Amino acid sequence: MREKALTLLKEYNESEALVRHGMQVEAIMRHYAKMAGEDNAPEGVEYWGCVGLLHDVDYEKYPEEHCKKAVEILQNAGYGEDFIHAVVSHGYGLVSDVEPERYMEKVLYTIDELSGLINAAAIMRPSKSVMDLEVKSVKKKFKDKKFAAGVDRGVILDGCARLGAELDQVIEQCILGMRENHEEIGL
Repeated sequence: MREKALTLLKEYNESEALVRHGMQVEAIMRHYAKMAGEDNAPEGVEYWGCVGLLHDVDYEKYPEEHCKKAVEILQNAGYGEDFIHAVVSHGYGLVSDVEPERYMEKVLYTIDELSGLINAAAIMRPSKSVMDLEVKSVKKKFKDKKFAAGVDRGVILDGCARLGAELDQVIEQCILGMRENHEEIGL
């Protein structure tokens, strides 16, 4: 399942940064799936990871139709409606009116923007790694609106509220998820 998803992502995204972002979100989604006990569920860790991997499948080629063109791309690739709903819901309030409903969708909605902030914070460190990145460092960068200015902090906070989780907890889990796959994601 992952190889198919990664091939599709690379078919529509030539930018190494976008592919890496997909893998970063995938790593965090896999981490959250394990925490949610999805190890043996039909929509298990692999499924959650592929949703994260493909969440921006249409972004590079169709930036003006982001989360809209994804529906067609994913349908043509054989993905089901639940998978597509999950992918499209990450853009809720920005480029999509599909609201995140299931827990997995709320996680994706919350961590997409946050993963970008964490990536930016990590590459500013001497180590250029998440392995020594701390929550307090990310929180400090979160408060600095000029740092990674393209990151929509309102979406992150809305997502935390939807998850019923504190920002610090979500930052910590994102860092831990990224650490699990730090070599492949380049951090």
